[in-house]
Amino acid sequence: MKALEGVAVLDLSRLIPGPFGTLVLSDLGAQVDKLEAVGQGDYLRHFPPSRAGASVAFHALNRGKRSALIDLKAAEGQRAFTRLLGRYDVLVEQFRPGVLARLGLSHQRLLDAYPRLIICALTGYGQTGPLKDRAGHDLNYLARSGVLGLQGPKDGPPQVPGFQLADVSGGMWCVIAILAALRRRDVTGQGEICDIAMADGVLGFAAYSLSAALAGESSERGDEALTGGIAPYNTYLSKDGVAMTLAALEPKFWLTFAAANGLALDGSALLVGDHQEALKGQVAAVFRSRTKDEWVAFAAEHDCCVEPVIDPHELAEQDHHRARGLVTERLVDGELVSHFRTPVTPRGEPPALAPKAGEHTREILSEAGFSDGEITALFEAGVIA
Repeated sequence: MKALEGVAVLDLSRLIPGPFGTLVLSDLGAQVDKLEAVGQGDYLRHFPPSRAGASVAFHALNRGKRSALIDLKAAEGQRAFTRLLGRYDVLVEQFRPGVLARLGLSHQRLLDAYPRLIICALTGYGQTGPLKDRAGHDLNYLARSGVLGLQGPKDGPPQVPGFQLADVSGGMWCVIAILAALRRRDVTGQGEICDIAMADGVLGFAAYSLSAALAGESSERGDEALTGGIAPYNTYLSKDGVAMTLAALEPKFWLTFAAANGLALDGSALLVGDHQEALKGQVAAVFRSRTKDEWVAFAAEHDCCVEPVIDPHELAEQDHHRARGLVTERLVDGELVSHFRTPVTPRGEPPALAPKAGEHTREILSEAGFSDGEITALFEAGVIA
């Protein structure tokens, strides 16, 4: 039995943040029904590149879910939604604060109608505070949280990250809040509203550096031990131009690396200071003395935290990831679609498929007690699709 078997989740979210969270809930066994707008549905469906009629990112984030299309701007759609909601344990929504209230579907009204319902509201800046109504995306949340302000380079604006930390961590915090709320409901019988802000959720990912900053410690951006300030924790190029990482933070790892490469065994290597630029030059020269394959062989022999930077296109071919089943493929409408495992994705099962837009509309409404005649009338009115 999967941990969340029997838990039903109605998902109003789109793009990356909420869908990542509900993907994890689905992996844990919950039935996740994705409620999309009549018309284009989740915007992520249409982002390139595409395979089998949908964005590859949509396939990755929405496998194993069902899809229904309902027009929540129509009065009949709002009534259908309210009635439909009665069979769900959890509602996940990602609108700006007040959007559902303007549709007559406020959090409190829904909770009054269904006291056991858990409502997880995921927003950029939260349900309260002066920025609550502000539009934003991942980069804005990283900036406002202070996390982007830790990142180099020192001689220009911070580098745009190659990943969506605020979005994905927002979805992760939704999962944590929902699991806690389900446990609390087991005891009290009461549902609740979970207020999750993406700008809040990223703070813990920079706990080391932000704690120092909040304590009044001064540092230059990109110049702390964990942000590029020391030679033993940095990136370098190999002889054949492949990026390599050295993360020898503990003395034992640095001493092993230094001894094996003829560097001075100096404990100051792990301390931020003016001496670091010269040491970085020495370490860079060491890395330029071997090819990537030679460094991989070195890392297998010496326990000192040296690893190559893997090109994303080579990810699926990595021996370790293949052994762990990290990336799998499935044929969908004649095209191969790749999927990645989350740490809780059941192993040994073929990856589930992402739903086509509205593929399960009739099925989902029927399960909620709508008659065939009612469903047909909603279809004819254009309220569902």
